[in-house]
Amino acid sequence: MDDIFVGRLMSDSIHTVTPDTLVEDAAELMLDNSIGSVVVVDEDGHLEGILTNTDFVTIVAKSKPKAQTTVERYMTTDVVTTGAQDSIRDVADAMLEHGFHHMPVVDEEDNVIGMITTKDLASYISTVQTPSPA
Repeated sequence: MDDIFVGRLMSDSIHTVTPDTLVEDAAELMLDNSIGSVVVVDEDGHLEGILTNTDFVTIVAKSKPKAQTTVERYMTTDVVTTGAQDSIRDVADAMLEHGFHHMPVVDEEDNVIGMITTKDLASYISTVQTPSPA
């Protein structure tokens, strides 16, 4: 596999917030733009941090008082799944097409037997990539 540099693959369409942005506003920005993170910058545009959708799990878990909203209200019900024997390429294509980071793996009766993630795919690619010459 030829070397492909980060600059060729990276997205340069980033969304930023400042440290004093309310988390609700950051969440709305992320939802409106279908993105998983916002970069936190100061007034001069220097990197201060990053806020990801994973951080919102912590925000909700630590919120006081606890909201009494059930998972059912926000869960996705039209879940796209894959099977254990499906090709990695097909799964990666589907994840890219739909913007997924997680895809449940089901058996023939739609029982969940696992989960494939973009982290799993990245890990796989790193093991099949030919090492650079030393």
